[in-house]
Amino acid sequence: MHQCSWQCGALVVGVVPPPVASPVSQLFLVRHGQSIWNLQNRFTGWVDVSLSRQGVIEAQQAAALLADEPIDVAFTSSLLRAQDSLYEILRQNRHCEQYVRVHEQSSEWYEHVSPTQGDASELKIYVSEKLNERYYGDLQGLNKAWACEHFGAEQVYLWRRSYDVPPPNGESLKMTAQRTLPYYQQRIVPHLQSGKRVLVAAHGNSLRSIIMHIEQMTLQQILDYELATATPHRYTFDDELHLIEKQIIVNPDKEK
Repeated sequence: MHQCSWQCGALVVGVVPPPVASPVSQLFLVRHGQSIWNLQNRFTGWVDVSLSRQGVIEAQQAAALLADEPIDVAFTSSLLRAQDSLYEILRQNRHCEQYVRVHEQSSEWYEHVSPTQGDASELKIYVSEKLNERYYGDLQGLNKAWACEHFGAEQVYLWRRSYDVPPPNGESLKMTAQRTLPYYQQRIVPHLQSGKRVLVAAHGNSLRSIIMHIEQMTLQQILDYELATATPHRYTFDDELHLIEKQIIVNPDKEK
């Protein structure tokens, strides 16, 4: 049974939660706003392109939807478009006064610091390549329409939408999940287990692999699942980390 409700000026679309288990943690997943290469219809992958002007607006709209949500810790990829979307969200968040980046590949240097009492109010942002977009290999930079003409529409569709068929010298969704899910289990889940409210700003395929795990989707369900840019997904868990509610938070103007 589905429900729609208004919350802090946002339309929340989700499911009626079961009348058991009290919520103790929440996970917010947000795909970055439109990038320059999204706009140009090009395969992006790990190429570190910026947001488009529309992508900045989308990130600001997502920020407005999450402005009243307390966030305890955040995660993002090493790519600019995801990081810039995250910063737009945190700048508008009424509960986030300051934040500090943790570069996981050399964290012993970046976190070599003498702590003070004020550090407790700093929201930590963990930056990791494990959350990067799916690597598209030889397709990166190609226009998608040109690729369909050159390789054939069926072949390109197979590369893009199958679970375990990678593009030339690239990653399949299965291969992407093999790096994102261990990271999710090792780095994100412990925060959820301790009752934190966690924000992850990343990419369509890296987030789809996590969503597939959380929602226990079939292969067909995740292949058909479209994750819109800058549209927050909120997952609420009980004290045993069982999913008790999923909500997609959208701008009410988009529903008219």
